[in-house]
Amino acid sequence: MQASVAIILVNWNSFDVTNDCIQSLKNIDYKAHRVLVVDNGSIDGSGEKLLTTHPEIILIKSETNQGFTGGNNLGFQYAIKNGFTYSIMLNNDTFVEPDFLTHLVQYMEKHPNTGAIQSRIHYNHDRSILWNGGSYYSNWFGFAYTKGINQKPSKPYLQIKEVDWVTGCSFFVRNAVLAETGLLAQNMFIYSEDVDLSFRIKALGYSLIYHPDSVVYHIAGMSNKSKTKGKEGFLNPIVHYLNFRNRIWLLKRYTKWYQAPTVLICNIFYFSLILGYFAARLRLEKLKATLKGIRDGISLSIKYD
Repeated sequence: MQASVAIILVNWNSFDVTNDCIQSLKNIDYKAHRVLVVDNGSIDGSGEKLLTTHPEIILIKSETNQGFTGGNNLGFQYAIKNGFTYSIMLNNDTFVEPDFLTHLVQYMEKHPNTGAIQSRIHYNHDRSILWNGGSYYSNWFGFAYTKGINQKPSKPYLQIKEVDWVTGCSFFVRNAVLAETGLLAQNMFIYSEDVDLSFRIKALGYSLIYHPDSVVYHIAGMSNKSKTKGKEGFLNPIVHYLNFRNRIWLLKRYTKWYQAPTVLICNIFYFSLILGYFAARLRLEKLKATLKGIRDGISLSIKYD
């Protein structure tokens, strides 16, 4: 028997995007999977419409928008309760190669000490260009970053390698490992939650892997960008609030005492640059959101259910 996989998509008022992703998943060659669509408090009827269009999916409805973390946690809970071997968080604004899941399962089956694994991810608008060729973290500067962005995939990005964290865009994980670590931090809502879960998996001694033969194409930015540029730009100010708050939460939790001086200096400099930019451009809502994010980052912390 093949190991069973739950493919988790979080939908929020985005029928067309999620529908395209499901259509792409219908072409994959690994058959022992089910698509779980978590309808995250949609008010446009898109959850029901997806189920009518694709009766083979499992629809999990949330009455409220619980964010990327809460939505995926509902999917994880269902997968664990129903005995799936693996789960994958997959952004709903993605398309996949038919063998993308086969490569992930085969690697995990052969490497029991691997806790989670990610795909090679390209932009969808130009499928020759990388969006993520591996995810890393600078402990001395306190920065999570990815390699290969906006590049064509040269040799380093075509090799299986260990990484520091696995992106939530395509986060394939053993459900047995989730039973040990716990799920995503619910109060993070979105941003950096994948880094936090990755670090908890690594802390248990499991490796995290980037697999270049598993290929995903990402539209990127569907949930946080406006189609038109306003006074505050394209990004919603809440993005900056959540990014800065969650970034500080990570720093507080994972920075070792002897790394604190360089981490503090680098991040104060970075925060000052961003605040100065918003002030100079008179993007006052983003300025207020960032300051609030810094305040809540310092005063509050990650919580695990």
